[in-house]
Amino acid sequence: MAVTLSVTFFSTTLPPKKNTNCASTRVISNLNIGSLLPNLNSCKRLIKFSPRQSHVVASAVSGSPGTESSLNGEDAASLLETVKVFDLNGNGIQISDLWKDRTAVIAFARHFGCVFCRKRADYLASKKDIMDASGVALVLIGPGSIDQGKEFAEQTKFKGEVYADPSHSSYEALRFVSGVLTTFTPKAGLKIIELYMEGYRQDWKLSFEQDTVARGGWQQGGILVAGPGKSNILYIHKDKEAGDDPDIKDILKACCGDVNSV
Repeated sequence: MAVTLSVTFFSTTLPPKKNTNCASTRVISNLNIGSLLPNLNSCKRLIKFSPRQSHVVASAVSGSPGTESSLNGEDAASLLETVKVFDLNGNGIQISDLWKDRTAVIAFARHFGCVFCRKRADYLASKKDIMDASGVALVLIGPGSIDQGKEFAEQTKFKGEVYADPSHSSYEALRFVSGVLTTFTPKAGLKIIELYMEGYRQDWKLSFEQDTVARGGWQQGGILVAGPGKSNILYIHKDKEAGDDPDIKDILKACCGDVNSV
């Protein structure tokens, strides 16, 4: 699906923004962002779990009428019990084994060709030294084939572990949102412009492979912090829209405790 987005900025009408990098930009028009912005559903959810504790701290939970708007740690652990993902050698592993004996930060990509996910991989990897010092593993899971995962790892040189979820079962278990309206949003449109200006690129070959096209590329992801212990879910962030990265400080607090500087 090709979508043309025309965005016009007028300095006299923009509300004040903090630390904007586009102060000199006035008009950006006719930018074709067809499949760069997959998945914006009407369901909005963000659930966080307090570090090293089992009770839920819901900082923001919302959803459209008729949708489930909450998922606590016990629910998430239970729903993930039968989910299997695959390493890049094709070995299947129960997803909760990824944090059974360790704490892990698990990033769920939209798909392996996604430009937002390449940014998220760098975003998390930039703090890997802090995670390593705390004995925390960094993992990325993508909804797609093992071959797609291999290409992603080779292209991005991601510093963590990469796993593939061909059946999307982990995404369904965690109830990550999916839909056109969670992909094509004004915020996502602006962010993709910023990413291209930073040098990030969508991999169109991976984006149009059958595993991605079959679901329209509308899947959203999230970030989970868990372990040690299969049922020990410490933090869940569910992307409300494409490119919805949480504050890195929240992730580090969940996985590594109090960190003086990030």
